[in-house]
Amino acid sequence: MRSTMQDVPLTVSRILAHGSTFHGSATVSTWTGDGVESRTFAEVGARAAQLAHALRDELGVTGDQRVATLMWNNTEHQEAYLAVPSMGAVLHTLNLRLPGHQLAFIVNHAADHVVLVNGSVLPLLAAVLPHLQPTLRHIVVVGPADPALLDAFSTAGIAVHDYEQLIADRPTSYPWPQDLDERSAAALCYTSGTTGDPKGVAYSHRSVYLHCMQVVSAESFAFNSRDKLLPVVPMFHVNAWGLPHAAFMVGTSILMPDRFLQPDHLARMIDREHPTVSGAVPTIWTGLLAELDRGSYDTSSLRRVVIGGSACPPSLMKAFEERHGIPLVHAWGMTETSPLGTVSLPPAGVSGEEEWAYRLTQGRFPSSVEPRLIGPDGTPLPFDGQSAGELEVRGPWIAGAYFGDDENGELSDKFSPDGWLRTGDVGTISPDGFLTLTDRAKDVIKSGGEWISSVELENQLMAHPAVLEAAVVAVPDEKWGERPLATVVLKPGATADFAELRAFLAERVASWQLPERWSLIEAVPKTSVGKFDKKVIRREYADGELKVAYLGKDGRDVS
Repeated sequence: MRSTMQDVPLTVSRILAHGSTFHGSATVSTWTGDGVESRTFAEVGARAAQLAHALRDELGVTGDQRVATLMWNNTEHQEAYLAVPSMGAVLHTLNLRLPGHQLAFIVNHAADHVVLVNGSVLPLLAAVLPHLQPTLRHIVVVGPADPALLDAFSTAGIAVHDYEQLIADRPTSYPWPQDLDERSAAALCYTSGTTGDPKGVAYSHRSVYLHCMQVVSAESFAFNSRDKLLPVVPMFHVNAWGLPHAAFMVGTSILMPDRFLQPDHLARMIDREHPTVSGAVPTIWTGLLAELDRGSYDTSSLRRVVIGGSACPPSLMKAFEERHGIPLVHAWGMTETSPLGTVSLPPAGVSGEEEWAYRLTQGRFPSSVEPRLIGPDGTPLPFDGQSAGELEVRGPWIAGAYFGDDENGELSDKFSPDGWLRTGDVGTISPDGFLTLTDRAKDVIKSGGEWISSVELENQLMAHPAVLEAAVVAVPDEKWGERPLATVVLKPGATADFAELRAFLAERVASWQLPERWSLIEAVPKTSVGKFDKKVIRREYADGELKVAYLGKDGRDVS
């Protein structure tokens, strides 16, 4: 028996039409450094139509060509988010923090036809110009840019356009195609390439639409037309966690930070513009906490801040809530999961330490994300909150392959033969569906046949009042195979020696997990999306670049 329901495709163009019509008075505002410049959703929708006309009529985007963006979080970027997928092309967000060789690789691998680029970051694209393939035909520059760089692109045979001039005087409505296949690609993001070349993940219209519905649900970000969203997470990072599309779906006004991600700017944005919800990675909020502690800012508008990208230290979560009344909510995901995988909202009826026990997990899986845990021998493990294994997931917004896999007929080993995504994360799942990650599979410290969680050691160290950041990695050890090396960044003006830190840690973890090797560093290396880049620390240790102290069992330096 077939259903009697209409078969209406779930597409980004439906989000665009709904938001610009029924939520036309909501606004997208871009921070300028001193204030905001705002456009209504109706104006953004009209300008998205103008952009689509320009891309089709002047730049030759008539099918599913890739239209890339190399931009900050701003209103023009929001216009591209809506226009490009809605016209049937594919939005490809470029990470402006990637090294040049990876940026060139991604542009070429995706065969980008057009790149929309903020003038302030045009030097990044110009630096890789000699390595770009002829598939790139146009760049569209948003804002002022160095004329010499514009001439360099023209000389290379790439047409240069000014964004405002390109869309000016074009029609403010567009015949958005009604026959788009909801399973066709809407957007393309690449992994950060921490090991090997970056991998492309192509999101469908259907996956974007369904993911947006989860983002706005009460079990996730829970925003609506009465809210104002501050997306600090970059729009080049997994489509800003789906926030720009989701906000347009439900009429949530958006406050875009543009290039102003420094703690003082973020603090003034919150103080003056009163956002109610936000999303960011922990490293950004570590700096913001110090600024809020120093200054006098009104942060009372923020009712929920979702933290993802990497585990948020418990000390950071408690400091924001206790000192500034800002609740931080853990979430877990990755590029391959669109990215929303779990959000940590405690069940009803819990409080105190029991509530914190839930909040410090990565969160509960929604119904559309199905998990399983695989043990070292390849067998599934129970959801008992104790059995630790590698997490695998599947669902309607989970990748089943990488872009280009069909070219060689082979799937990456990130995908199991029966279609599950191997996340590379190790953890446990409780009977009521809460995920607790203990480490990345590649970062687990295998010492004498036992596993040591680097994340647990880091979180405990960052609870010390003198420690700003801590990263723990496995290093070779003749006796135990591997042992932990603790690298520590102290807060400005703070002092603490390694014996004190080791004694602090000894009260919180088993004695056999205590690191013998310690190093004081100026900053923890970060990836392009703000995660700890532990491979850099491992390499520096192997090359003898770190100054390492070796502590004996009594805590004295015996190096």
